Amino acid sequence: MVDKNFGFGTQIRKSPFFDSTVKWGATGFSVYNHMYIPRDFGDPEKNFWNLVKSAILCDVSVERQVEITGPDAYEFIQLLTPRDLSKLSVGQCKYILITNNDGGILNDPVLLRLGENHFWLSLADSDVLFWAQGVAINSNLRVKITEPDVSPLQLQGPNSGEIMVKLFGENIRNLKYYWLKEFNIDGIPLIVSRTGWSSELGYELYLRDGSKGGELWEKIMSAGKNFSLQPGHTSSIRRIEGGMLSYHADADINTNPFELGLDRLINLNSNINFIGKEALKKIKLEGIKRKQVGLEIKCNALKNPNTTFWPLLSGDKKIGKVTSAVYSPRLKKNIALAMISSNNAELGTNVEIKIDDNNFNAEIVKKPFYDASKSIPNKSLFLKI
Repeated sequence: MVDKNFGFGTQIRKSPFFDSTVKWGATGFSVYNHMYIPRDFGDPEKNFWNLVKSAILCDVSVERQVEITGPDAYEFIQLLTPRDLSKLSVGQCKYILITNNDGGILNDPVLLRLGENHFWLSLADSDVLFWAQGVAINSNLRVKITEPDVSPLQLQGPNSGEIMVKLFGENIRNLKYYWLKEFNIDGIPLIVSRTGWSSELGYELYLRDGSKGGELWEKIMSAGKNFSLQPGHTSSIRRIEGGMLSYHADADINTNPFELGLDRLINLNSNINFIGKEALKKIKLEGIKRKQVGLEIKCNALKNPNTTFWPLLSGDKKIGKVTSAVYSPRLKKNIALAMISSNNAELGTNVEIKIDDNNFNAEIVKKPFYDASKSIPNKSLFLKI
């Protein structure tokens, strides 16, 4: 068992739920956005089955929030992202990309609109707070950019809806996919959104008072007792099944949205102004030289996800790299996301993967590997009579 005093010094922050995760069985952590994130509650395959069959509670406080307020907050947010936000309502969330002047991806956060001029960026793993503050200095826009006292938990899985009803009452069923609502539960202030990093039905509960982390964790675990709720961690298996990106693995500052097939998040034809617009226009005109694909790897079940980028080969020539790979016990296949030369990216193409000193065959297949339509996270919570 991990000692609650575990750590590498004060420069790596502990979340308001850190002690609770240790109490409930966390045995390993990694670092994300300068914070500890639980990565191990025992068996990752068991964690996966808990997620897809019942529900898990995950500490994702590492998804730090960048808060943007002020009279020009909307205009500033639009400057940061190539996604058209003109139809974003108060109370709505959107998955967006943040790009630099070369069109490279700096982050792929979820954007939450809490008020007319009040936004949160719920971050992946990069220092967007500094980027946003730097952009603001030179923008001549009236905005204030801070990191608030906000720490999210993820409650994910098919039973998460009923657990939320237990916590918040029947009206929580009205909360639509990618929308949010403000709550206060026994003096604990929260923003709740129907979002998550699992491709399953789920919610994120944004705690707005870090002193109440342990209390909130225990309330949720107690509410989930009769619904097989388990403490857990974000599942690499389910993430890769769902084709979800992990920043620094599947995308980075040298990756552009077109390479990832995320054209839907880019609006080049409107009058909106955003950083990287001219570069992305040029990339679209000239075409991409590489693209992300799905792979099925033909070898024995992988024991663990990859921790290095495995080379993709065509003969002796390197044509790309595997960015995320895992064995899916549900699909009974080794599945992977990879970045490959556009000339070799056609579905059905066979390639070789070099893993350590061995070469294995792989086939390019469609992604996502499971529930491509995202019908699971978007399901209605009302019973059909």
